[in-house]
Amino acid sequence: MPIGVFAIVLFAAALHASWNAIVKGGADKLLTTLLVTTSAALIGAITLPALRQPDAASWPFILASSLFQIAYFLLLARAYQVADMSQTYPLMRGTAPLLVAIVSVLAFGAHLTATMWVGVGIICLGILGMATEARRGSRKGMAVALLNAMVIAGYTLIDGLGVRRSGAPAAYTLWIFLVSGVPLAAWALRSRGRTVIAQYVHRNWHFGLIGGVGTLASYGLALWAMTVAPIAVVAALRETSILFGAIISGLLLKEPVGLARFAAAGTIALGAAVLRLA
Repeated sequence: MPIGVFAIVLFAAALHASWNAIVKGGADKLLTTLLVTTSAALIGAITLPALRQPDAASWPFILASSLFQIAYFLLLARAYQVADMSQTYPLMRGTAPLLVAIVSVLAFGAHLTATMWVGVGIICLGILGMATEARRGSRKGMAVALLNAMVIAGYTLIDGLGVRRSGAPAAYTLWIFLVSGVPLAAWALRSRGRTVIAQYVHRNWHFGLIGGVGTLASYGLALWAMTVAPIAVVAALRETSILFGAIISGLLLKEPVGLARFAAAGTIALGAAVLRLA
């Protein structure tokens, strides 16, 4: 992999961890999440007319993925409300590849190589380490994070099939952000009220915009990298977002990221990388 592509993928991983940190650092985790999703939806609405549109065969997958994305963002806000990012982020991002591998075997008859099983085992060790660390953290947060990992695995499997039918990966992705962002924004207006939303947007709109750009850019850069470098290598390198998340949690969010939690996060990242590279 060229050094320039390597650096871009690392930057994309850091972006992903950074927009999660924006949500975690928000005064209202749910409203900050919705600012991010609304910003991404607006960017999608502006950009989509200039792009080739997805083929009709991919639309059932776009709609299904959007439902999973709605659940993902709501669970993300809940996880960061009840627990540290340094505990929940590694579980959400690292456990999803493990679940995708298991479902692929059980539901689609896929075969796991010896290397893949090594990756599965390493992730399980990391999760066990994080579970032990949860005695000092939040067991509720760990439960929400693992539930969200199931959601991430769900939309990963859906998008893996849908994007191949779309003929337009960029537009396929932006439509998902748009279709999921609109109902989330509507629900926020109904549940929180216009006045509360307006005041929060006035104070925090820039965080939502940065987060929206971050979530789109992190995916877009990784997607581009997969066109010029081996997909497995890019996917594995993206798992460094777990380590970026742990570092950001400690340095910027001032969470108590001790050696045990950082080691557990690193183990999960290593296992996910091995699984992706296999």
